[in-house]
Amino acid sequence: MDQPYGYRQRELVEPDWRRLPGWRDVTEADWESPQWQRAHCVKNVKGLRSVFGDLLDDRFYADLERDQSERATMSILVPPQMINTMVPGGVPSTDAIYADPVRRYMLPVFSDRDPDWPSHPRSSRDSLHEAEMWAVEGLTHRYPTKVLAELLPTCPQYCGHCTRMDLVGNSTPQVDKHKFTLKPVDRLGAMIDYLRRNPGIRDVVVSGGDVGNMPWPRLEAFVDRLLEIDNIRDLRLATKALMGLPQHWLQDDVRHGMERLAGIARTRGVSIAIHTHINSVQSVTPLVARAARAMLETGIRDVRNQGVLLRGVNASQEDLLDLCFALQDEASILPYYFYMCDMIPGSEHWRVAVHEAQALQHAIMGYLPGFATPRIVCDVPYVGKRWVHQLDSYDRVRGISYWTKNYRTSVEADDADALNRLYDYYDPIRSLPADGQAWWREHTGRPGYDAVAAQRSRDAAAALVT
Repeated sequence: MDQPYGYRQRELVEPDWRRLPGWRDVTEADWESPQWQRAHCVKNVKGLRSVFGDLLDDRFYADLERDQSERATMSILVPPQMINTMVPGGVPSTDAIYADPVRRYMLPVFSDRDPDWPSHPRSSRDSLHEAEMWAVEGLTHRYPTKVLAELLPTCPQYCGHCTRMDLVGNSTPQVDKHKFTLKPVDRLGAMIDYLRRNPGIRDVVVSGGDVGNMPWPRLEAFVDRLLEIDNIRDLRLATKALMGLPQHWLQDDVRHGMERLAGIARTRGVSIAIHTHINSVQSVTPLVARAARAMLETGIRDVRNQGVLLRGVNASQEDLLDLCFALQDEASILPYYFYMCDMIPGSEHWRVAVHEAQALQHAIMGYLPGFATPRIVCDVPYVGKRWVHQLDSYDRVRGISYWTKNYRTSVEADDADALNRLYDYYDPIRSLPADGQAWWREHTGRPGYDAVAAQRSRDAAAALVT
């Protein structure tokens, strides 16, 4: 029977890194070494050229360099593992690299960006106001029973669309990054103290940055302290490095340490899961599957994927289903969420409209098992994650959707109307009809992001730590 999508089981393949000029002599032992991977990350255009050499035209390198100078909110940092999944089927060419989905979000170039609206007028650096909701530095208390613990501001890899671009990574010509002010030991201690004093919190997302960048003994010690708090029942370790640097999670000390934590969690009735971030089926390789299964073998509850819906990367029925089946069938990773790309500066070319996300949610229903069918969610500022069909109303011409919520964030304790008002979210302007685009031009002047809102968010974060 002919169907809109045809399932086909695919054997995972680790692309041959020796096809790239810079890695022709790299041994398998080196490739599987986390130390080698970290030492050979691509950090700039010169480093990328040393890997690809003359396989790519100068125009691509110039395009990337211009983006870093004029548009990028994240500096370049890509491990060899991720570089190797770009154009995995053969020797890369310039056209193939331009079209590659992993390249599109890890190494954005100037010509990728929307030429008319590179940023939405309502975009801002901390688009979810996470720093504004810090209970203590780095601990975002947005939901009634859940908190986000940002342990560190670095990752093994920097995604171009990073929602925490205000804090994570090195500064770029466009973004002078916010910095933690407390010493790490003091910040983490303040987090533990806050959680002990607030028994209504049961769920902690341990993130950053990426916990794959934290020395294992320090991470294990912090999680061990969380496990001592009676009210904590769910712990989620957030790491894109399970895919970007699976070699890290295959180390003996990491595996044995996770076994210890999983054992303690079982005796205390606590669930530990790893949440990773995989956006393209190309990224699911045998090493990634080995790392995921190694973590499951330690006794943790689950490994789940929280991808981001990105135009040019995965925003089609086939791309999403191919990825989800590879995750579920070949790597034992549960497809969990696909977030709509957040409204940070420079993200308009990646973002999809709410109605497009709704259509994609409809398109993937009925193929995957129900428990492995991911929800596509919109992370609405001051509201939180909402399934894309949960909006209250929608102005399709101007691209403004309106949302409600059923709880107060930590900054709304005294706001009597917090549960009664509508909260807005904005479609990318290039997705609107001509009269909608004209309305935005008339009401916002020339394209660009909302500098006032961005400064307000930065001021709120600075006030908290001074």
